[in-house]
Amino acid sequence: MQTVALLAAVFAHMGLTIVLLFRMGYMRLRAVQRREVRVGDIALGQQAWPEAVTKVSNAFRNQLELPVLFYVLAIIAILTRQADHVMVALAWVFVVLRLIHAIIHTTNNNVLNRFRTYVAGAVVLAAMWGYLAVRILLAGGA
Repeated sequence: MQTVALLAAVFAHMGLTIVLLFRMGYMRLRAVQRREVRVGDIALGQQAWPEAVTKVSNAFRNQLELPVLFYVLAIIAILTRQADHVMVALAWVFVVLRLIHAIIHTTNNNVLNRFRTYVAGAVVLAAMWGYLAVRILLAGGA
């Protein structure tokens, strides 16, 4: 049962990432159609995109950085049968923090609030890794 709950958190984060991907694509297409940017200006870099497009693009890219460690952790927890209530609760806290981070990133982009949310997510992820390591090491010694 806890495996399914942990996978639900993984799927929720993937959903967030996919929503950002499609929103970014839509916004980029609209920016080109509206002639807010020329294709030649963005062919080799991202600097020419309008601010709103850049915010979503940055939020999407950020979902492919720290969360990679979350995905690896979930796989290891499931394969080693260490997905318990604590792991699931921490996973959902991490996903909620990633959602808040993405909302901040794509709206007012308050750097201090975004940083605090990022750090909180990183601390939760580090706690998850520490908890998993202890559980696996203790199980190996039993």
